[in-house]
Amino acid sequence: MDIIMPKMGESVNEGTIIKWHKKVGDKVKRDEIIFEISTDKVDTEIPAPEDGILSEILVNEGETVEVGTVVARIQTEAGKAQEKVETKTEEIPEVKQTEETAAEMVEQKNVTSTLSTSGNIIEIAMPKMGESVMEGTIIKWHKKVGDKVKKDETIFEISTDKVDTEIPSPEDGTLIEILVGEQETVEVGTIVAKLAVGSDVVIPKPVSESVPKSETRSEELVSMHDNFSTMIETSEESPNEADRFYSPLVLSIAEKENVSFEELRKITGSGIEGRVTKKDILAYIEQRKSKSGEIQKTESKTPHPQVTKTAAPTPSFVPESSSTYSSEDVIKIPMDNIRMKIMEHMIHSRDTSVHVTSMIEADITLIHNFINQKKDEYLQKENVKLTYMAFIADAVVKSLKKYPLLNSTIDGNTILQKKFINLGIAVAIEPTGLIVPNIKGAGERNIIGLAKAIADLANRARTKKLTPDDISNGTFTITNYGVFGTIFGTPIINQPEVAILGVGTVQKKPVVVEINGSDSIAVRHIVALTLSHDHRLIDGMLGGLFLKSLKEILENFDPENFN
Repeated sequence: MDIIMPKMGESVNEGTIIKWHKKVGDKVKRDEIIFEISTDKVDTEIPAPEDGILSEILVNEGETVEVGTVVARIQTEAGKAQEKVETKTEEIPEVKQTEETAAEMVEQKNVTSTLSTSGNIIEIAMPKMGESVMEGTIIKWHKKVGDKVKKDETIFEISTDKVDTEIPSPEDGTLIEILVGEQETVEVGTIVAKLAVGSDVVIPKPVSESVPKSETRSEELVSMHDNFSTMIETSEESPNEADRFYSPLVLSIAEKENVSFEELRKITGSGIEGRVTKKDILAYIEQRKSKSGEIQKTESKTPHPQVTKTAAPTPSFVPESSSTYSSEDVIKIPMDNIRMKIMEHMIHSRDTSVHVTSMIEADITLIHNFINQKKDEYLQKENVKLTYMAFIADAVVKSLKKYPLLNSTIDGNTILQKKFINLGIAVAIEPTGLIVPNIKGAGERNIIGLAKAIADLANRARTKKLTPDDISNGTFTITNYGVFGTIFGTPIINQPEVAILGVGTVQKKPVVVEINGSDSIAVRHIVALTLSHDHRLIDGMLGGLFLKSLKEILENFDPENFN
């Protein structure tokens, strides 16, 4: 697997290797840091996309190369298996022919069989768009096989539970192969296309759809893909059923979940030309489990018959009673990809973290008065709009420094306490989207710097100009539902973080204040701050101390020392 210099921003065209954390021959695990890079935008750590062995380092520390350049190679288990198969097929000509035939049957019918080129082949992988993002869905291909592409020209769009983004070409060249179709979901690091770099690129006509039947071979060389491919080719069903394409990911899931080819063939695909996608097969497996559970439940309730009596047949499925609607009473709205990803991400968070929510009220009258007095001055002097959020973000940063355990993640039985603060700001995207870009290095910014960063991220989020770096490696999130008038909420933690702060709307409320030892009632500007935290790591005491710190910082704001 080729490891390339990633594109860390729209205007970033090159990067420098700062440090290699692994050397040639070292074993690496998926998501383990293998090297660090530096660009004019950001310094960041690059994780391994798969388990394997670092087999080659092509760019040394201190060297600067262009985005898309292959800097290292990892030998994966799949690669080892392929090498083993290739070695054996070279020794046995008959097996080699069968191997090639099976491979042709697994691939799409319009993929070319040979390639003539004077340049190199670049494999384009599904990029990692965030620390917790493990897969992505291809929304649209902007290029087709045989098209010429220029460096940084968009070739396809992807969607993850973090962001929708366009993926540019790493070099000038010709798109010679598309391995993953539109609406298909694959894991990060999966090769989705191949690009030929060079001037003399010739793509022959597509291979004939007439493929000879595969011969039986030794058991040790029969792989999952070959088994399904042979089934497809030897099927006596209609040509459309026999020629149906199944991606490697779908076949892998089918083998793992013991889905037979007969079952696979009956699944209605939602992909291009009716192709079965990951979503389709997972939905089928879930439905199969549900039916199986229903059968077991029914059987357990059926009394054992007497020897002299005949037991009545038990129905295999008992539908639950539910309300029915006519088509005129409802509007059916299919979920878009980003809404489905948000749904999956929220369910994952619910099932991962033990959510506990606490709330405190803070009197921000001093901040409210300061904003009203100084907003025009700072708009002219600093070109920044002062908002409550900038002051709350500043209080969060100071409180995280005081209680750094809230700036952590959980990795198995290990706590990863971050020394840096990347503050996530939830941004609502019309009509029903939500994204959380991060203020990198928030711990080194003052209130003005935070205000500028918040405005910039919100603007770029709504105009789809965020980069992968903007939405990755967050450590703590703030969500401001108060902007819509909401007073109180219980936000869901943004995985893999351990806490999130919800900010309600600022209200004028009558409160009891003490003046010169006497109690009196005054109208103050009050905000409700809600902290949802993961009780696996953050106990109620620590959560309460964090909220208390926020309250004290906000209520003791000193306009004279504002910076």
